[in-house]
Amino acid sequence: MLKFTGYDAAIIGMTDSWLPEPKLVYSGEKLLQLLIDEGMTEEEAVEWCSFNMEGAYMGEETPLVVWPYEED
Repeated sequence: MLKFTGYDAAIIGMTDSWLPEPKLVYSGEKLLQLLIDEGMTEEEAVEWCSFNMEGAYMGEETPLVVWPYEED
């Protein structure tokens, strides 16, 4: 499984075996907090996470980023 180096504290689990390859699952909220703790503003952290983590494709083992479900 591939992972985002340095962000193990945001790992909340892994996918089940029904996918071709298991994937690590990260909490989007925890990733943002770790980025902010590294010195980014909230806006910078959202942009960085969106482009470099959620938007990254590293093959079938690309980690997933999940967010809480909020019903409108």
